[in-house]
Amino acid sequence: DLSELDNELIHLTNVAIQKHSGEYSSGGTHGWKWSLQNLLSYIEGTRGLEAAETMMASIGWLIIHSLKAVQNVIINDKHCFECYGYDVMLDSDLKPWLIEVNASPSLSTTTTTDRILKSQ
Repeated sequence: DLSELDNELIHLTNVAIQKHSGEYSSGGTHGWKWSLQNLLSYIEGTRGLEAAETMMASIGWLIIHSLKAVQNVIINDKHCFECYGYDVMLDSDLKPWLIEVNASPSLSTTTTTDRILKSQ
């Protein structure tokens, strides 16, 4: 919606930004956070199965290549694991763009959807 270009609260899904919007609801209102399954269902319903599969393959490629880029500095210890949080934005052609990778993403929750997503 071109009339919303100046609205900085709608372009990113970062809760720290969006919670300042008068329309924000911490109750998990539709439009704020979706599970991956909900996103895939939406993409399949609006763009088709092939588009959803291509999108997921592209996101997988993005993640793999970002890890390859830093593989020489990642500590490889068989007695522990790392949890990374990927922030990915999709453009209108469903091309994924890497926004950032968090080495220690927050696992705290603010909504019911958050609790479900982060417990899986």
